Amino acid sequence: MKKVLTIALIAVALVFTAEANAQDFSGLDKSPMDAASYPASYKVSDKTVRVIYSRPQLKGRALSELAKPGEVWRTGANEATEITFYKDVNFGGKAIKAGTYSLFTIPGEGTWTIILNKNLNQWGHYSYDEGADETRITATASSSGKSLEEFSIAFAEADGGARMVLGWGKTRVAVPITL
Repeated sequence: MKKVLTIALIAVALVFTAEANAQDFSGLDKSPMDAASYPASYKVSDKTVRVIYSRPQLKGRALSELAKPGEVWRTGANEATEITFYKDVNFGGKAIKAGTYSLFTIPGEGTWTIILNKNLNQWGHYSYDEGADETRITATASSSGKSLEEFSIAFAEADGGARMVLGWGKTRVAVPITL
């Protein structure tokens, strides 16, 4: 009897081991997820803002093919980019309450519209609802001598706070954030 019980336990263990080993894992994402925050130092826990986004690549394509001028863009790839303000801030001249928002943009010639939207957990911009916009601001687009293959978001220290800088190709768009 003891031998039968031992064999049964081994059989059950093998079934669970096979199930764990059969688990499918996805490969690397072609547009990997990234995050940027201000202050950027991992040693500072008192953050003002954090952005979570995916980083599409140009791969020989023009920025205007991927982020079409005059059309709402998810500001990255995959799920809509999300921005969390841990404190009330002034975002590009507009008062914004602490919280998490989806970040959309509308690329333009010389200026981009930056949109904070209250609806979260959106895939791309397909379910974007303008009625859920918290605010829209206009930001100046500039050109850099250095081209970025991967879409990137970074924060740069500025008077009274920071600038959130969106960069892709040679395009740079900066939004001031102050407390």
